[in-house]
Amino acid sequence: MKPSSAILIKQGRLIDPANQLDAVKDIYIENGLIIAIDDHIDQAKNSAVQEIDAKGLIIMPGIIDLCARLREPGLEHKATIRSETIAASKAGITTLCCPPDTDPVIDEKSVVDLINHGVKHAGHSHIVCLGAMTSKLKGEHLSEMAALKAAGCVGISNASQPITNTLVLRRALEYARSHDLTVFIEPNEPYLSNHGCAHEGAVATRLGLPGIPDAAESTIIARDLELVAAIGARVHFGRLSSARSIALIQQAQQQGLKVSADVAIHQLFLTEMDLSTYNSHCHVLPPFRELRDRDILRQAVASGVVQAICSDHQPHEEDAKLHPFPATEPGISGLDTLLPLTFKLVTENILDWSQAVTALTSAPAKILGIDKGHLSIGACADLAIINPNKDWTLETTKMKSQGKNTPFLGWNFENQVVHTIISGQLIK
Repeated sequence: MKPSSAILIKQGRLIDPANQLDAVKDIYIENGLIIAIDDHIDQAKNSAVQEIDAKGLIIMPGIIDLCARLREPGLEHKATIRSETIAASKAGITTLCCPPDTDPVIDEKSVVDLINHGVKHAGHSHIVCLGAMTSKLKGEHLSEMAALKAAGCVGISNASQPITNTLVLRRALEYARSHDLTVFIEPNEPYLSNHGCAHEGAVATRLGLPGIPDAAESTIIARDLELVAAIGARVHFGRLSSARSIALIQQAQQQGLKVSADVAIHQLFLTEMDLSTYNSHCHVLPPFRELRDRDILRQAVASGVVQAICSDHQPHEEDAKLHPFPATEPGISGLDTLLPLTFKLVTENILDWSQAVTALTSAPAKILGIDKGHLSIGACADLAIINPNKDWTLETTKMKSQGKNTPFLGWNFENQVVHTIISGQLIK
């Protein structure tokens, strides 16, 4: 991706919690880097500068999405690296984190190279990879974590595939700690979830849907936290859905364990009640739970117990959602709605602007251990520019992702990305 020569963004409201900034500023970008931030910057000396009038607009660091399945390699009929990085860049997302459950699995350097090759030719949002914790994600033999880190993986994970052998998990945590790698865990106890598709409760019973108890999530978190306490590994729990899980994470953090967490943005809005019409777009894993769980998840983001909000992007072809509810494929296409839904929490007074921007930028950057999510002088120029007063409605024709599977079609929003700058390049 070749950076444009120079860009001057004039008089936008700069929100950069990492640098404790919330003020109207000018930003000057050159050769892919942030060169200056000031009240007023004169660009008359350089007539080649591209100027953006940002009066009334918000300027923030580019969004860093902690979990986005791009479907390539392996499921290109659903989406591709090119289609989804284009969608991400249009949505203000400048960095995507790819889990290792691709086909082939990201358990060796060649697969990392394959993805990086696709990113280079796509020419849009950056991608970082998580390496597989175990070979082929089978939960039996540890992967070559040192080689995966050398190949550029920012952490390790077994994605949605559980490790039922606790000794294997212990060895993995020990190995990861010795190589200063964060372990990313999607907590799910497979015997308790038992191929369910809805939260175990009155709604699932009424609808005749097989349920998943919240204990399927919290049991794994409790087990893993015991190992974290014994080993001292650094662990991130992704896509939490229940109040009980939040209580366990908060307790672990109070004890000083190296534990962080994120939540998918759709879990902060929808509940089990949204399944009442058998809308297959609401088939997600973990499932939407009770209103109390949703509200406690919101509180956890506001208090910082949950540090980050992600899209948990899972694009599907149309046919994947056309079967009876339990037979449909779980997941939501979430790139297009990550920012507007998060900022909807601001307009609803759940979060303030600083909390919302932090959860999308500097917090996920810290979790991944990458130098992004801030607008410091000399930093890579990854920015999003948002119109906070642009009313718009989500329609399939407006979605940039190849996957149109979302329960938020028809929702009205007030914040819209008008420009994204990635490595100093203005994305058209």
